[in-house]
Amino acid sequence: GCARFVGGCVRNELLDAPVSDLDIATQLRPEETVEALKAAGIKAIPTGFEHGTITAVCEGVPYEITSLRRDVETDGRRAVVAFTDDWAEDAQRRDFRMNALYADEEGWVYDPTGGVADIYARRVVFIGDADTRLREDHLRNLRFFRFSSWYADDIDPDGLAACGRLKDGLNQIAAERIWKELGKLLEAPNPVAALEAMFEVGVLQIILPEADSLEGIRTLIEIEADGGMIFDKFKRLQSILPRRPEIASAIADRLRFSNLEAERLALWAKAEPYPAGADDIREWLYSMPEQAGRDVVVWTWAKDCSYQSNWRWQNVYDFAKNWSRPVFPLKGADLLKAGMTPGPSIGEHLEDIEARWVKNGFRFEGLADGFTDPQIRSALQSLR
Repeated sequence: GCARFVGGCVRNELLDAPVSDLDIATQLRPEETVEALKAAGIKAIPTGFEHGTITAVCEGVPYEITSLRRDVETDGRRAVVAFTDDWAEDAQRRDFRMNALYADEEGWVYDPTGGVADIYARRVVFIGDADTRLREDHLRNLRFFRFSSWYADDIDPDGLAACGRLKDGLNQIAAERIWKELGKLLEAPNPVAALEAMFEVGVLQIILPEADSLEGIRTLIEIEADGGMIFDKFKRLQSILPRRPEIASAIADRLRFSNLEAERLALWAKAEPYPAGADDIREWLYSMPEQAGRDVVVWTWAKDCSYQSNWRWQNVYDFAKNWSRPVFPLKGADLLKAGMTPGPSIGEHLEDIEARWVKNGFRFEGLADGFTDPQIRSALQSLR
């Protein structure tokens, strides 16, 4: 008929990978799509009408339906399109051959560019001339590495060379889109080969000039595999960076991190260094939020790069992961109840008591003996 499933859902079905978004391509013009949906009693939302995209909501599930298109002109960020009824013409404006696949309702696949062969050969190849595809949309540069990290055994040399030649085009791309692509790449089972290729042609230096070494992420991938550690794009990002607050701040600003993302990177960057050789790391862990402690342990382990000491690091990580930060139970009210005068000194005394409590192994036993002030001694004794 005049509509077929297209792109990622067809690719992933053939790869036996999870299918999330169901996108549909149609020979109908956008206004005809809206009329057909309304006639069928399906809600139609004109989410990108001028580019031919209508969102159909059927039983609460959104489906993007896009009219077949051909590019009239492009500037590397957005395209002026004309509508067509030619499937092959629509395929020519897509990025990679494995993404230019169309399937009808019976499951027959239409493959105008050779994408099925690429899927089974596990290669990611640009459609037609790679330089032309990149000039149409420079985000495709990062998509090439992201898709290669997920779906290819090797990086296509022609695509890689084109990404190197046109890497400066990434400066035109909005920071949020760059972080989204980089994040998806870092979530691949093993993104090391793609990152190495990005570094080799200078793409990584454009989007993440702060990256200092890929050794850490190589070790981290081994750590994850051996220790059953859950993939985490943040730990992976941290593993290729030096741990400095000004670097964390620069990256969060430039890549437009959410507040939560920026905070996680900042807390990791400014935390006290892991106290190598310490018999008891509870005091160190107590000095920062739990996530920051785990992040610093993993970063130090990955940067250590000496996989022989793996068992020792595994024990440290397991301890940090499972340790529950104790709650300091003494409050200002306890000191006031013991007869202390209200004022700023209450807070200072609490800080002093907390520091001694931490040094005493988070115990109050014997702590009162170290104080001469009878009110503090009374307050501590009341906690027993």
